[in-house]
Amino acid sequence: METKPSEMSSSKMFGGYNKRYKHFSPTLGCSMTFHIYFPPSPSPSHRFPVLYWLSGLTCTDENFITKSGAQRVASSEGVALIALDTSPRGLSIEGEADSWDFGVGAGFYLNATEEKWKNWRMYDYVVKELPQLLNDNFSQLDTSRASISGHSMGGHGALTIYLKNLDKYKSVSAFAPIVNPINCPWGQKAFSNYLGGNKTDWEEYDATSLIKKFNDVSGTILIDQGEDDKFLHDQLMPHKFEEACQNAKVPLLLRLQPGYDHSYFFISTFIDDHIRHHAQALNLP
Repeated sequence: METKPSEMSSSKMFGGYNKRYKHFSPTLGCSMTFHIYFPPSPSPSHRFPVLYWLSGLTCTDENFITKSGAQRVASSEGVALIALDTSPRGLSIEGEADSWDFGVGAGFYLNATEEKWKNWRMYDYVVKELPQLLNDNFSQLDTSRASISGHSMGGHGALTIYLKNLDKYKSVSAFAPIVNPINCPWGQKAFSNYLGGNKTDWEEYDATSLIKKFNDVSGTILIDQGEDDKFLHDQLMPHKFEEACQNAKVPLLLRLQPGYDHSYFFISTFIDDHIRHHAQALNLP
């Protein structure tokens, strides 16, 4: 089984290239795909900082690359984009595809502890395996300069991974993140199945809980949230995270955007601000 990534496709965009790769993941026990957007390179020896993008429920590594338009500013700012999948695939676990908000396409960026879902280790895949894979195989990437962002479930992933690994990431941002999953239906369904019934274990993957412990945040956390998002009040609840940030004295810029929903139309409208937010942090000496 080939752990070294093999190129599946390549498309030129804004002077750089979207490239899709496939590799076998020892962490997840299956083959995985991911995309890299390589900006145009000023010289053969140039190394780009990286921005990891974590997608939301039902997504693959393709949604962000085809829908967000992030490449335009990533090209001009010189930031490589890394878009990955949202769960293991092809393992044929009973019930893995029974619902859209659990199992395949719904890894929640945690390490599952329940035996049935033991391959669902997206946290380790994002934090450990993928950065090492990129470092070992792509000399044009500088994985020591990394930031992280995401949407919805991926916004939850970006925030929790950032807070637990402040030494690994220069900045974080999110679109419509699930900031308090222990108190919303999506999170409760996922966590009870992946992590079991001990709710103390759930708090390890809850941004609103984590900010109380991991609050030595240097840069501002950027969150955009559409006010016409149908999931705003029962699933996303950004004000819970805002209140926790205020209590922990963590700098947060929460922008409520009137009229916008939960879709990539919303993401593509504000993605340029997010890329620049990360580029500024990544390019600091």
